[in-house]
Amino acid sequence: MKTIAISLLSLVFLVASCKQEQKQLKTETSEDVSNVTEEKSIVKFEGNFVSDGYFKRSEGYDWVAVKITQVDSTKAKVQIRSRADKKRPTCTCDTDIFKVNDSTYHSFLGQTRVLFTVNGNILNISADDPSQNDNLGFYCSGGGNLSGDYELIHEALDESQIDQTVFAKSFHLQGIDFYVTSVKEEYQYKVTITPSGLEIDNQPVTFYTDDYVIDAEIEDLNSDGSPELLIYTQSVGSGSYGNVYGYSVNNKKSMSEIYFPPIAENTKVNQGYMGHDEFAIVETTLVQRFPVYNEGDANANPTGGKRQIQYKLIDGEASRKFVIDKVLDFK
Repeated sequence: MKTIAISLLSLVFLVASCKQEQKQLKTETSEDVSNVTEEKSIVKFEGNFVSDGYFKRSEGYDWVAVKITQVDSTKAKVQIRSRADKKRPTCTCDTDIFKVNDSTYHSFLGQTRVLFTVNGNILNISADDPSQNDNLGFYCSGGGNLSGDYELIHEALDESQIDQTVFAKSFHLQGIDFYVTSVKEEYQYKVTITPSGLEIDNQPVTFYTDDYVIDAEIEDLNSDGSPELLIYTQSVGSGSYGNVYGYSVNNKKSMSEIYFPPIAENTKVNQGYMGHDEFAIVETTLVQRFPVYNEGDANANPTGGKRQIQYKLIDGEASRKFVIDKVLDFK
């Protein structure tokens, strides 16, 4: 089974983001979603939607915005941000949403199924089970909640007021939750991991990186009953060099860092490597994939095919670490 999954990696990378949410969504059909009614059909499920306070922002009112970007005919990306120039941001959340019908998409935030429904110029966000709407307050502060109505605007959001958080996602597995955020601070990105459910230490972990976070995943990579969290970053510039920051939960009590070996330092596998990495978890294997450049290739035109590196997680002397398990080249 594992061999088949790895050989089909090109399909996996199309659905690798937000894996914890997609696992649940792919097993469901539109008939599984309750309380969904047919609404007015829209051409594209995207746009900037704002709460009422946005139209009074010059008077100091707080506001929340929902930015939806269509990815393909069945998937869109959602970024929820709020005003941050006067106070701590009220609501922050990123998620992928998937099509139920022309006017309704759905997602999972934690273990709560959430519906995104557009009727005319109004976007409504609500738990599929309305009694679970209080769960959507997890992504807000000061008593805020993601649920409610948002109005479409035909202009860019107010960059002078909006929260500059560039990544914010939650993950849940085996009774452990992680909330991952990345905020740009001058010339670096501040990444914060906030765990919950650990028996001893739930203190947030923060690190700084020159690279921006492109995604994260959660999985029990060593099958010990406790999850691992992997955060994928990418450098700014034409090379787009990737990296992995990993954290492993120790018997559901605390978490510690995982060592990921930089590909640029491994001469056995980095021939022709010039960045443009992709990462994904396939079952319990971390897979890195990148184009191979022959001598003289332009950055935009690699001719050496693709290289795929499979890593397994092992216990090291001081901490857990990834080691190369297999290398495959594709033409």
